[in-house]
Amino acid sequence: MLRIAVCALLVAATAPTMVLAQAYPAATPVARTTAPAQLDALARDREVAERFRRGLADAAHADWRASAAEFARVVSLDPPEPRGSTAQYDLGIAQAHAGDYAAAEAAFDEALRRDPGFAAAAANLVETALQAGDVARARRAADRFIAIAPSSLRAHYARGLVALQQNDLATARADFAALTAASPSYALAHYDLAVTDIRAGDYAGAQTELQAAVALSPGYARARFALATLMLRADHRSEASANLARVIQDADDPTLRALAVSLRDRLSGPP
Repeated sequence: MLRIAVCALLVAATAPTMVLAQAYPAATPVARTTAPAQLDALARDREVAERFRRGLADAAHADWRASAAEFARVVSLDPPEPRGSTAQYDLGIAQAHAGDYAAAEAAFDEALRRDPGFAAAAANLVETALQAGDVARARRAADRFIAIAPSSLRAHYARGLVALQQNDLATARADFAALTAASPSYALAHYDLAVTDIRAGDYAGAQTELQAAVALSPGYARARFALATLMLRADHRSEASANLARVIQDADDPTLRALAVSLRDRLSGPP
């Protein structure tokens, strides 16, 4: 009898892509004063506005290092709220896109220090911490995100991903289940819930979630591959073969396709 363990390729879906930098108001009007202190303040304010404009333009062209330089200058000018936290946030976005995750973490942290209710900063801090491999920091950010926006599905999704990495299966399952309850047509949430169930040894629950995922998204190759491994584990060879054939047809990932071909070839051999 051909039996196979659930493949180690099973991983949770990635976190949502970072949102683009926030917009900023138009430049400060021309000064109508001759007082040196007021002139200096107006000049700084105009520079802040201009640097924001340039930074956003650079971000729109995916020139992330130039964008980061503009927002770093804004940060050095230390504008008051809400510009200060916005500048830190936009700096973090640019740094993360440039691959400087540690610096981005620091920028998002500072944005949250300045504005403790800045949900977008907490959300992106989760992602950058995960990219940097700092799972403990990602969990703290995810818990904070939940505290800021307890009804946010993105907050539950982010914490579920982190909890799964920490093997906190109870939290991961609760968060992913909240997503499937609130948004039953979200195939990725069903897949992530299935991954959690597999790690917990609940293969029947995982099969139900994977079947829901592929019913919602028939071309979801990773979910079909996971379902095929469960079918093989239960020795349902024909169902496994049908799902593997669809994986081979639909998979964009060459590694996933190669694994599906290998399993299909093993199924064609003797039981």
